[in-house]
Amino acid sequence: MKFKVTVLLFLFGIGIGMAQKKIWTLEECVNYAVENNLTIQQYELDLENSTIDKSDAIGAFLPDLNGALNGQGNTGLSFDPTNNQPVNTTQLTSSGSVTSSAVIFNGLRNIHRLNRAKLNAIANQYRLDDLVNDIRLNVAINYLSILSSKEAAKVAKALYAVTEQDLNKTRELVESGVVAKGDLLEIEATAATREQQIINAENDVLINRISLAQLLQITDYENFDISDVDFEVPAADILKNSPKVIFDKAMTYWYETKYFETNVELAEKDLSIAKGAAYPTLSAFFNYNTRYSDQFLDPITGQVIPFKEQLWINDGIAYGAQINIPVFNGWSTRNNVKRSQINVKKAELDLAQNKLDLETNINQAYVDVLNSSKAYEAALKTREARRLALDYSQERFDVGIMNSFDYSQAQARVDNAEAEVIRTKYDYVFRIKVLEFYFGLPITLD
Repeated sequence: MKFKVTVLLFLFGIGIGMAQKKIWTLEECVNYAVENNLTIQQYELDLENSTIDKSDAIGAFLPDLNGALNGQGNTGLSFDPTNNQPVNTTQLTSSGSVTSSAVIFNGLRNIHRLNRAKLNAIANQYRLDDLVNDIRLNVAINYLSILSSKEAAKVAKALYAVTEQDLNKTRELVESGVVAKGDLLEIEATAATREQQIINAENDVLINRISLAQLLQITDYENFDISDVDFEVPAADILKNSPKVIFDKAMTYWYETKYFETNVELAEKDLSIAKGAAYPTLSAFFNYNTRYSDQFLDPITGQVIPFKEQLWINDGIAYGAQINIPVFNGWSTRNNVKRSQINVKKAELDLAQNKLDLETNINQAYVDVLNSSKAYEAALKTREARRLALDYSQERFDVGIMNSFDYSQAQARVDNAEAEVIRTKYDYVFRIKVLEFYFGLPITLD
């Protein structure tokens, strides 16, 4: 009971700590996701199973050892196990034996099974590492989505502040009779639109926060948030490497490809095991046995020989070797070999397809970085031009040359330009991170 209370207090303490934690860095999110992901835990159990399979394969090389004990009573006609003579009485007998056998040769199947078990452990490790990599990338993508929506919310609030100043100024001009009331109504409509933009942006922040929390399997959405880093667009140094260089680098470590390569080796080992069934199997055995009977009498005294003495008198040893030669088994061995050969070809095709997909994805990611870079640069230029145009419209509006409708249109174009800059900025960053991911660089926001 004391132990249960201690555990509950410990878990409660963890729960309080989790509830109080509000700000998460990217590194904390990634580490937490890797440590708590259910699929990763399942893959880790598969890895443990493969270790047990390896132990089984090693054990197949060792001789087995088994013991047996038997005790029984017989009434009437039976055979005395100590001399194999018939007796017609009630007798108590017992026997014991120890047997050991070992496979000497079975077409090298034990060796191939051991090598296969080792390869299977490696394959499971590659599969686990590949999943961890995918989770790291997904967490980074979701993290960037939150940063993007937060930046959009900040811009929306800044634009609303400018509109609010225009609203106050226009209200004063209307009260002084300089401009018509319709201009004030137009500015008020613009302000209402920008208030709606703030609400939408904050909703996007909440939705993206919940998405990341769900990825981390955290249910306390209200107390979950990420750190507001001063994020700048990183230099695209990765573009100094050609797609071919990036692909060659990926081939040296890409866990998914390593997994498919190991699957080819596993299929080849299965083929060797299937072929081994066509060879004879040679095994050897050794047996030590002894027996006791309450009818086993001393020929001199006529008394029953004691139990302990009978064990030594009636013991025996058997040993030998056995060879099993497969002659015909309904084409089972031949068909298993053919199936294994097909599986080897399938594994080779899967590996070739994986390499082709990887090369295609890297080339596409490289082009995406180039295109997103151009889109981001164009968005920056457009925003600058829209801002200058708005400044000019502001001057004209202030002196009454431009009406409020045209002025609000100029503001709307700036709004669209600001939103496009944010969109293209984080799309560009995301594309860079994906390409760096293929190159084996750690996922950071530095």
